[in-house]
Amino acid sequence: MKSLVSIITPMYNSEAFVSEAITTVLNQTHKNWELILIDDYSNDKTLEMAQSFTEENSNIKLLKNNTNLGTAISRNKGVEAAQGDYIAFLDADDLWKPEKLEKQLAFMQAENCYVCYSSYNQINEAGKPLNIQIEALPVLSYKKLLKSNYIGNLTGIYNAKVLGKVTSPNLRKRQDWLLWLAAIKKSGKEAKGIKESLAFYRVRQDSMSSNKLNLIKYNYWVYKKGLSFSTVKAVYYLIIFLIEHFFVKSKQSVSINN
Repeated sequence: MKSLVSIITPMYNSEAFVSEAITTVLNQTHKNWELILIDDYSNDKTLEMAQSFTEENSNIKLLKNNTNLGTAISRNKGVEAAQGDYIAFLDADDLWKPEKLEKQLAFMQAENCYVCYSSYNQINEAGKPLNIQIEALPVLSYKKLLKSNYIGNLTGIYNAKVLGKVTSPNLRKRQDWLLWLAAIKKSGKEAKGIKESLAFYRVRQDSMSSNKLNLIKYNYWVYKKGLSFSTVKAVYYLIIFLIEHFFVKSKQSVSINN
């Protein structure tokens, strides 16, 4: 039997996007998956829309928070409930291409890697292409990932059968970066990237990258709180991050023509 993949999707007031995200999971060519939706106490129709999918699909499960707990705790609850050999992540406003899981699983088995990611395209809030592709690095070491987050969370997948369940600290932002750092460190080897774009990332108007002060603050907390670095060490790595982010990582963004 083909490997079971657990897909973790936290949701909060996502009524405008969640149905489309779930549909891209239903359309996967790899059919042995479970989708774990975690509603973080939404006050719109997100929960109602998610429930309509669970009624028709036994492999879609719904967890509900009784108060707003944040993305990190919600995502961790999904990981703890997961039963799959592999664990992947899809936020409620992002989309997958149909062969996403199939191609990644085949690639991981062929390359004998435990953490995998891919390139992805950007779309706007309305779902229209922005003609920008974020290209995946072919290989990614812990040392390189420590400089900046090179894994688009919507493309990331890890072998839970080998690594066990990997969760992230309860930080407001950038907790996915910490999760992938932990996964690569636990694997003891480099993660590997697929050059082909396998997903669509929705760029929101309230995204952190649009606010440079928040970019600095939240990335400092990754080093200080998430990784328990001393203040001096956290500042040192924040400087490295800023150089990497603006002068190295920016080269991953490539204009494309549809």
